[in-house]
Amino acid sequence: MSRILWINPVGTSAYDAPMGDALRPEGRETTRVDVASLPMDGPAHLEFNAFEMAVAPATAGAIRWAQQEGYDAAVIGCFYDPGLRAAREISKSMAVTAPAEACLHIASTLGENVSILVGRRKWIPEMQENVEKYGFTRRVRDFRVLEMSVNEFQQDPAFTEQRILETAQAAVDEGADCVVLGCTVEFGFYRHVQEQIGVPVIDAIVGPLRYAEFLADLRADQGWSHSKAVGYDTPADDELSRWVPIVEPIISRDPRG
Repeated sequence: MSRILWINPVGTSAYDAPMGDALRPEGRETTRVDVASLPMDGPAHLEFNAFEMAVAPATAGAIRWAQQEGYDAAVIGCFYDPGLRAAREISKSMAVTAPAEACLHIASTLGENVSILVGRRKWIPEMQENVEKYGFTRRVRDFRVLEMSVNEFQQDPAFTEQRILETAQAAVDEGADCVVLGCTVEFGFYRHVQEQIGVPVIDAIVGPLRYAEFLADLRADQGWSHSKAVGYDTPADDELSRWVPIVEPIISRDPRG
C-alpha cells in the first residue's frame, strides 16, 4: 500500500474534500490519498508569483511533516510546481513531485505535440520557464488560454467543460496530439473531453497522482529515489529544524484508512 499526501499549497481547505473525492477512484485500490491545505490565513490561489512566496515556508513545513509521518510520496498541488526542488532537498526518503513535471513526463510519452490549457495569459511565462527547465520545449507546441481564473473553474462545471472542450478541439485541429490541463482546479473534466477529441487529455491532479505512485514504487521495489549526491542534498538536521519548522497541514483523510 502507498500513502500519498496531496498538498494544496493555499490558505483555504475549500478544494480539499472535492479533490480527494476526485483523486481516490483514479489511483490503485491499494493507494491511500490524503489531501491537505496550509494552516494559515493565506491566498486561495497562486495565480501571482508573490502568492507563491507567501506560502513557501508553510509548504516546506508541510513537506517535513509528511516525511515525519511516513508518507511514501507527496504532491505539491499547483501547476507552477512551487518549491519542488526545495521539497526534494527537505525530503530524505519520500518521493516528491508536482503537476507540471508529472503531466509533462506523461504527455511527452503519449504524444509529440502537446498543448497546455491554462486559465489566464498571466500564467504562461512561469509555466514556459518550467517547460524549458524540464526539457520539454520541443514537445510543447503551445499554450491555450481559457480566459478563466482559478476560482472560476468549479463555479459552473458545465460551462467550464464546454470551454475546455472547445479549446482542446481547436488545439487538436491545429496539430496537437496530446492535451494537458494546466491547472489543478480544472479537475473532473478530462474523461469526457478525451472521449470527444480522441487524444489523451492529461488531468492536472490525476497525472501527478499516478506519477507519485510510480515514484513510490521505484523506491520500494528498486531502491531508486531522489539522489542526494548533488542538487538534492539535504541540509544538516540542526539547520533544517532551525529554518524550516515542521508544519502540520489541515488534512482531509482517505476514509479507507
